[in-house]
Amino acid sequence: MADRAAKDALYTEFAAVGKVLGNPARLELLDLLAQGPRSVDELATAAALGVSTCSAHLQTLRGAGLVRSRRDGKRIFYSLAGDDVAELWDTLRRVAQRHRPHTELARRAYLGPDDTTAVDTEELLHRLATGEVVLLDVRPAAEYAAGHLPGALHVPLDELTERLAELPADREIVAYCRGRYCVLAHDAVRLLRTHGVPARRAADGVLEWRLAGLPVDSDVA
Repeated sequence: MADRAAKDALYTEFAAVGKVLGNPARLELLDLLAQGPRSVDELATAAALGVSTCSAHLQTLRGAGLVRSRRDGKRIFYSLAGDDVAELWDTLRRVAQRHRPHTELARRAYLGPDDTTAVDTEELLHRLATGEVVLLDVRPAAEYAAGHLPGALHVPLDELTERLAELPADREIVAYCRGRYCVLAHDAVRLLRTHGVPARRAADGVLEWRLAGLPVDSDVA
């Protein structure tokens, strides 16, 4: 029979992963890395963290085995240690939404009113196949390059107003971003409708698309 100390040691290993997940800044970094590899500077900017603080969080995540790092000249790039880490992050979000009532309140406060219509993945795939819609990726350029839905146009949200003329006028626009809890697609649809452009948002983003095993294109060699 295994002794108590051995069992405690095993559960201590499990707890080490849970411990590093108990920090909102580190969870946001995992969310960003689920889009693709990023440098420390890029992650710090995207997560509104100081570079040294961001680096410390990334080192903690690496110590728990959740991310990997590589050096390219003077820059250090991080990536998720595997697709199972993305699955863990997705599961954590779904469990929180299902079992913690305040999570839904926080989601609504962040994403805003339910004034944008979502297109589920099954309908989206059908309408893409028939050419009825155009996908619009509104994430930053680095995230689009790391991985995007096939055939998607790319116009970052902060450039959308100035680039409306680039969007096709004969098809509905379906905007998407990082995932179900990404505000960029919501804001893009609101902006497009303000300018009279028919638009909806994809219910799922790049994270869910990847985890479903659907194809993702990349501009990174």
